[in-house]
Amino acid sequence: MSTPKRLNYQHLYYFWTVVRTGSLAKASAELNLSMPTVSAQLRTLEERLGEELLAKVGRRLVPTSAGRTAFRYAEDIFRLGRELVEALALGPSAQPLRLAVGLDDVLPKELAQRLLAPALALDRRVRLVCHEGTLERLTAALAVHDLDVVLSDAPVPVGLGIRAHSHRLGDCGVSWMGSRVLVKGLRARFPASLDGAPVLLPTNDTAIRRALDQWFERQRLHPVVIGEFEDYALLREFARAGKGLIPVPDVIGRQFRDESGLAVLGPARPVVAEFYAVTLHRDITHPAVATIRERAGALFPIPASGPRARA
Repeated sequence: MSTPKRLNYQHLYYFWTVVRTGSLAKASAELNLSMPTVSAQLRTLEERLGEELLAKVGRRLVPTSAGRTAFRYAEDIFRLGRELVEALALGPSAQPLRLAVGLDDVLPKELAQRLLAPALALDRRVRLVCHEGTLERLTAALAVHDLDVVLSDAPVPVGLGIRAHSHRLGDCGVSWMGSRVLVKGLRARFPASLDGAPVLLPTNDTAIRRALDQWFERQRLHPVVIGEFEDYALLREFARAGKGLIPVPDVIGRQFRDESGLAVLGPARPVVAEFYAVTLHRDITHPAVATIRERAGALFPIPASGPRARA
């Protein structure tokens, strides 16, 4: 096995400073070093990495393709270094609690903000880091400890191959909403009026989409699917523009009415949207994640009795 190349972080710092300032002269002045010294260290770094990192364009030094990659990594490295110094200077009791959260694309951001709000109200300062993506990609990040929790509208699928635990946060009904003009013309014969009506839906790999497709089939409805979206925020914007009806979890229905000007057409009963916090372990030890789970129940109404189609 070949020995990995060892990186001299001082040389990387000189390179990062040159790219950030835009010139060897400015970087040398900031570093309080001579230009020949900085230039020699840059050559050593390039030899170590086996790549040309900087090219001269006019009077400026600009990063090459490899240089841009190196600069992105250097940005992260030195940002973490600053955070380390700040954290140690604050002392253990004052250090912020880091909470890395994965947000499933289909999870409405309005609901995500409400779920996360209690974590930011802890007595200890919390540094929140949010990532968005598919449930599959986010649980992969969870498995390698890049995330503390994933918030989703579905539990982790059994066949995903990742040992994780899905903690149910709550559920609510789902209603069709749209622009006031569109809803007004469809209200009289709902739900039959949805036959041939324009709808905007989450993509078919989501739990709520599967439940809605079953609902259409039971109701013998054939709406016109205008668009499919991974991002619920974009789904809402198209609805605001009057392009179609969208399914909205009742827990955020009022917010969609007040902030987006959407009107309610009617419920997609018995479809129910469920929400989960996914963690690696059954017992939640992260205090912010535990708070999210404990306080989530206050967001959701008491479930209606009777049979329901789960999203």
